[in-house]
Amino acid sequence: MNKDFKFVPKHYAARTHEKMQEVLMDPTATGPSIHYYMIRGNMKNNRGNNITIWEPGIVGREYIKTYGHYHIGNLDETYKFISGEGIALLQKLAVDQNGNMIKDTVEEFKAIPVKVGDELFIPTSSGHLVVNTGLDFLVTSDDSPVNFEEANPASLPGHADYEMVKQMRGFAYYVVENNGTPALVKNKLYKEIRKSELASLPVIE
Repeated sequence: MNKDFKFVPKHYAARTHEKMQEVLMDPTATGPSIHYYMIRGNMKNNRGNNITIWEPGIVGREYIKTYGHYHIGNLDETYKFISGEGIALLQKLAVDQNGNMIKDTVEEFKAIPVKVGDELFIPTSSGHLVVNTGLDFLVTSDDSPVNFEEANPASLPGHADYEMVKQMRGFAYYVVENNGTPALVKNKLYKEIRKSELASLPVIE
């Protein structure tokens, strides 16, 4: 088998504490140098077999999570949970009369507990992040497209948009530890959450 190894250095990426401070409930809190690790798979039918590994623990009160992003264009994704347990957050923003997303108004928010063996389908235009609420690593695979070239992802048919998450310092709720169990704290930068499914998680201050 002839294998082209030129993209091997680009398979691995890590999300540092410095970068995650942009979306933390408490950006001054101490955390690990790396919050999670991404291994991007090879392309197959325009999809990758990607692996993500979360560190366990909390940063301040907040469980370690992914940065979060929205799917722009015709892009869906499926997560498979390989190890650990956590909570997936999905949110769909309201749109204006021109179809543009309104960054501080959530049309629908869902908190979904996840564990080993679960699969989670993420539809087009759905923002999402995953939180590690367990005592060990959380590990997932996903089929998000892989781009090893230097092209601007905004030029691709479907891409991930992180900017609105950055501007709002995260999603509509943060997942925090409360007496040893997960709870939610509302992100006060959001003006409105029209519909929510919180999986019986308490909302605290």
